[in-house]
Amino acid sequence: MSDISAADTAWVMISTAMVMLMTPGLALFYGGMVRRKNILSILAICFATLALISVQWVLIGYSLSFGSDISGFIGGLDWGLMKGVGVEASSYATNLPHIVFSIFQMMFAVITVGIIASAFAERAKFISFLVFALLWTTLVYDPLAHWVWGGGFLGRLGALDFAGGLVVHISSGISALAVSLVIGKRNGFREYTFEPHNLPMTAIGTGLLWFGWFGFNAGSALSANGLAANALLVTNTAASTAALTWLFTGWYMDGKPSILGMLSGAVAGLVAITPAAGYVDVSSAIIIGFIAGLVCYFAVLYRSKSNVDESLDAFAIHCVGGVLGALLTGIFASSIINPAIRGGLISGNITQFTAQFISVVVVLVYAFTVTLIIAKIVDAIFGLRVNEQEEYLGMDITQHKEKAYA
Repeated sequence: MSDISAADTAWVMISTAMVMLMTPGLALFYGGMVRRKNILSILAICFATLALISVQWVLIGYSLSFGSDISGFIGGLDWGLMKGVGVEASSYATNLPHIVFSIFQMMFAVITVGIIASAFAERAKFISFLVFALLWTTLVYDPLAHWVWGGGFLGRLGALDFAGGLVVHISSGISALAVSLVIGKRNGFREYTFEPHNLPMTAIGTGLLWFGWFGFNAGSALSANGLAANALLVTNTAASTAALTWLFTGWYMDGKPSILGMLSGAVAGLVAITPAAGYVDVSSAIIIGFIAGLVCYFAVLYRSKSNVDESLDAFAIHCVGGVLGALLTGIFASSIINPAIRGGLISGNITQFTAQFISVVVVLVYAFTVTLIIAKIVDAIFGLRVNEQEEYLGMDITQHKEKAYA
């Protein structure tokens, strides 16, 4: 107990609460972008995710992710039902009680599954999402978390992922694409314009996400120290730069400054800086934010003109932004910011960039393939989507028998 820091414990507990708030924030972010007849279904999916994955994490998720290593692929079940996870120091962070580290990681699993709701929006059966979420967390998220953070083979390879570019954003974004290919396009896609029904709600959601992301990234320092402060600074800088980049790019392309574009840009910047937050300085954060804002803008533009209905663009923002962030970490990582690493490509360390590239490819292939299989199995047993009449009436009435706006 003597090595446990009260200050660090308090900071990570606060960060846990901030990351928890990101899931309701995501619900509002997504909810404002769907049609008014489907807002409650998005809220239900996100809040159910918070409850369901919290229980899964306690039962087996934490142990599979961070338990004793089995062949570099998965953790054992020695910490199932949180057996042995108490107030003693964690082996992953000796300054924290084990239980604090575990619940902080729990909230990462929750928000990751919530991001995939993008592909289920406005057409999915609620029960099918719940079954998918449980299987996906167990078969995709937990192994990836172990590979990168829990002593698995990507961590041994040297992959750097400070707060979840690989584990959270690439995995959820590419999985949303896989689900969208199985679940199919919304009825009326390309025939009608599906305009967001409440952009002020999306703006509030973005604010909550931005706030929570400080806990997400700075909390991943697992200590109340200078590294956490740097992570907070670069997180805000990258988000702001990306928001401005998307805003002015869209203004130039469309002739008007878009509030939704600015909000989307901020999220793209937050995504891209996530894997790099504990490894880069503020000048690198500006470059990362600029690249993310520009590339993710064109990724969304391309998706909107394609025949793929990945409704709320988790792929174009989270996957594309996560890939950019992971690769740029391999370029800009600095041992001055984090003495525990050798630095990235600009520091003369090509090995780090190679490790980042391999890790990105592995995560993309594994998450896409397994998600595709899970989605097809759930579709075959339960049916992923509602029928045409139910979709026309809206998910709120047909799935929940409730109205958001009486």
